[in-house]
Amino acid sequence: MSRAVFTGFDDGKDPEALRTIGEVTRALGIRQHVLRYWEEQFPMLKPIKRSGGRRYYRPEDVALVAEIDRLVHHEGYTLRGARLALETKASGNGSGAETAAAPAVQPAASVVERLRAVRDDLAAALDRA
Repeated sequence: MSRAVFTGFDDGKDPEALRTIGEVTRALGIRQHVLRYWEEQFPMLKPIKRSGGRRYYRPEDVALVAEIDRLVHHEGYTLRGARLALETKASGNGSGAETAAAPAVQPAASVVERLRAVRDDLAAALDRA
């Protein structure tokens, strides 16, 4: 599974250099505890852990974190929805049978819009009654 390399670092390091959790969170604007939680929720996110538990993120880890951030914070996906979307993308969208069996993943924002439309329809129906 190839991912684009995140290019948001402006520190003079080689683009292929390992990054600490602090470097990654500063570059992406994410808090460290959120990134640690995402490691639990997204099994494909596995930074290298050295002695003392220090995390080092490879360029593909950073690209994955950036993609998770985009899905969750910019496109309105839930963590589960983002994980399913990434798993589906990683599997090459699978065969037709696998795709048909997978639940539809919708961004949370579109669900909220649909619920508001239903609420408005119900309010209008009650006004007419």
